[in-house]
Amino acid sequence: MCHQQMHLVSLYHFFGLKESIVSKQITVLNNTFTLHPHGAAFWKEQQMLLLADAHFGKTAHFRKHGIAVPNGVAETDYAKLKGLVVFFQPKTICFLGDLFHSYLNSEWILFEEWAQQTSTEKILIKGNHDIIPEHKLEVAGIMVFDKIETNGFMLTHHPTEAAYFNICGHVHPGIKLKGEGKQYLKLPCFFKSEKQLILPAFGDLTGTYTLIPTKKDTVFAVTPEEVILIQH
Repeated sequence: MCHQQMHLVSLYHFFGLKESIVSKQITVLNNTFTLHPHGAAFWKEQQMLLLADAHFGKTAHFRKHGIAVPNGVAETDYAKLKGLVVFFQPKTICFLGDLFHSYLNSEWILFEEWAQQTSTEKILIKGNHDIIPEHKLEVAGIMVFDKIETNGFMLTHHPTEAAYFNICGHVHPGIKLKGEGKQYLKLPCFFKSEKQLILPAFGDLTGTYTLIPTKKDTVFAVTPEEVILIQH
């Protein structure tokens, strides 16, 4: 094992991640995307880390309204994000909407600290939950857009039909798998159709919405350690 590999392994242990994770690569319009078990996609040609529906601040929002939430949920999401940045070394991090779950709460300080300590360029495609004032986001070093169109791709929050290949979030896609004993397992997934890729929700406590694939769709189920091709 070379020095760089040993360094990555030690960082993975530090962030509580597994070095044995299994990603999947797909090609769209001659561009390569790595689908990672943490629910993010790395766009090689743009050196861009894409993730959707982080919903940072949701833990504090729930607790404020009397809903019990386990300790450490928010910290786990930031650990995953930091680990992805270390692993892929992206030029840009693009949040495909619903970055922060609600109005400013106690978790905003945690988010600001992460943002200010991360020199990587940060972009937010505005989603329906993104109600934090834009000047607050700008102070945190985040540029805000309604959508981005580039090289035949359109980055949005909501799934959008367009002439471009659409990469988006919002849906929190999931797939229901049936076992031989009639047992069911529901997992988040990357859901790819002819002109669209929907990313799973990055944040914990977000839930999933079951999508029914057609024969033309490709589904990649997401487990904590592996991205698994379900239908092609």
